Amino acid sequence: MTAFAARLVTYSQAIQFLYSLRWYGTKLGLDNAFRLAGLAGNPHHRLRFIHVAGTNGKGSTCAMIESICRAAGLRVGLFTSPHLVAFGERIQVNRRLLSEADTVRLVAGMQSLLRHFPAENHPTFFEVVTVMALQYFLEQQCDLVVWETGLGGRLDATNIVTPLASVITNIQYDHQKWLGETLAGIAAEKAGIIKPGIPVVTGVRTPEPLAVIQETARRLQAPLTQVPASAAREAPLDRIELPLLGDHQKMNAAVALATLRVLASQLPVSPAAIRDGLMRLHWPGRLQLVTRPSGQRLLLDGAHNPGGAEILAQALRQYFADARPALVLGILQDKDWPQMCRLLAPLARRILLVPVHNERTADPHALAGVCAEANPRTQVLELPGLAAALAEAAGDEFVVIAGSLYLIGEAMELLHLSAAPEQNERKLNEWGPPRDPRSK
Repeated sequence: MTAFAARLVTYSQAIQFLYSLRWYGTKLGLDNAFRLAGLAGNPHHRLRFIHVAGTNGKGSTCAMIESICRAAGLRVGLFTSPHLVAFGERIQVNRRLLSEADTVRLVAGMQSLLRHFPAENHPTFFEVVTVMALQYFLEQQCDLVVWETGLGGRLDATNIVTPLASVITNIQYDHQKWLGETLAGIAAEKAGIIKPGIPVVTGVRTPEPLAVIQETARRLQAPLTQVPASAAREAPLDRIELPLLGDHQKMNAAVALATLRVLASQLPVSPAAIRDGLMRLHWPGRLQLVTRPSGQRLLLDGAHNPGGAEILAQALRQYFADARPALVLGILQDKDWPQMCRLLAPLARRILLVPVHNERTADPHALAGVCAEANPRTQVLELPGLAAALAEAAGDEFVVIAGSLYLIGEAMELLHLSAAPEQNERKLNEWGPPRDPRSK
């Protein structure tokens, strides 16, 4: 019996169907995405996109472009991943999450299309959700879709579109198993979103990956705009205080503004729309500061690789120099968790290590050894989960929760910062087939 055999009636059934798609794992390649989109009527041929790739900052950059364009009066679709709490976060129109009713309807439509695929070549969860999003954005008559890559770029399902502009925020080490072990190799995968003659905007400045992007743009005759570090300090950003903490967000904003300048003839936005869009920006889980009724401050950051951990460390020194936090840390096994521990542990007064609710979680005991070595004078505790860590840290004045967006999603539920769905929809973020319970 295949995953699409049961008829959908309820939202719970739709989520369970999407979860069943993980049996088909994670596959890089465009054939299934093109074919599935074709069966759906090629909705992407009737939409306009800004396609955004990068190691860090691509979600924030997408949110900035979306907010500015919405402030300019456009109807804007936003496609991002992973979601923090609810599946509908992935597919938004004018920042309204995909509703449960629309999820059921779209998933049911996907079921009928998936009958055309043999089990051995079945589309993955991400491929199905990508085409669902395209259908929804066309139905909603979006003027623009801000379109974030999932993994890499060249072979990512999102790469079936031809955008108005391609954006590459930065290149750092992450997902080396899939994207390559060198910055040049990772850059080649990200630069795969560059299309012939289509403008490219990048904030990459490191010579090795930048050379790859420059060569790809030259070969494809794609006009390239390189955004210098100084752009983050120039007008209008020198007069706008972003709602998101961190100097890196100014750089993300500079990349977003450079993209909109390149597209000024197709997407005109006024200075007022730029100001309003940036000042009203909302993008949770990225250096998000929360003050609880007790006065306790919590900083939630989805830093999930060494580049993100370094940004978090810089922000702690810049904004919280006099506070040594309790650090609640949970990281996935396939990340460079030793380096992340070495970057963050020295800044903590004490460290609470937890597993991430994901099959790829790193063992807190392994993290404990590295953290103790990086900060031998601090207390290091291993706890069974985030709820236990929050209870342990109840008396701490300042708590930082970091290491994974999946952990941040769990924190948002536990802290009641986001309404928790009836079922755990964060499980949809897990990659690959479920582990056989009979295996050791």
